[in-house]
Amino acid sequence: MIISKLQVGTYAGNCYIIASETTKEAMIIDPGAEPDEILRVVKKNSLKVVIIVLTHRHPDHVGGAARVKAVTGAPLAAHAECARYLPHSSSYVLPPGYEGPPGADRILGDGDVLEIGELRFTVIPTPGHTPCGISLYGEGHVFTGDTLFNYGIGRTDLIDGDYDTIIESIKTRLLVLPPETVVHPGHGPDSTIATEIRANPFLK
Repeated sequence: MIISKLQVGTYAGNCYIIASETTKEAMIIDPGAEPDEILRVVKKNSLKVVIIVLTHRHPDHVGGAARVKAVTGAPLAAHAECARYLPHSSSYVLPPGYEGPPGADRILGDGDVLEIGELRFTVIPTPGHTPCGISLYGEGHVFTGDTLFNYGIGRTDLIDGDYDTIIESIKTRLLVLPPETVVHPGHGPDSTIATEIRANPFLK
């Protein structure tokens, strides 16, 4: 498995490109900004993007989706609660350099499986930061958007955020994953489930 991590945009959001080494098929998670840089990495590695996934609807996670979709032709996938805000820019004013996303081509629900060559990733709803938050788990890795960070959790003081909900999502849907699972958050460095169980101050 190939995992490329790009920090993009004003808010240094993590965009991930996950690809099969065998088929060169790829999934892009949260193309939040700098779409041309994202596309450069795709081209450099000779990848075929088969799906673009949004973990939630905030501008710093969706702002590059329109161009990435237009160039690659890949379908855009999101949770139903996220998709109903698309193709609008969400409830937030877009910062300079951010573009409103296109409409969703695929609605993702709990337990849906995304196939990227021989790779399999399962959709896990993880609301709290937003009602539409999802995580993707597979191949020993989980991509958590703005739900779970390295020693932190997503903000819940924004529109539709809810602290009790995000804590429940993390404890019941993420911390139950194998402890060695690598956590890839929407901002900041990677972690593991074991590390977050042991040391995340928000989860004590």
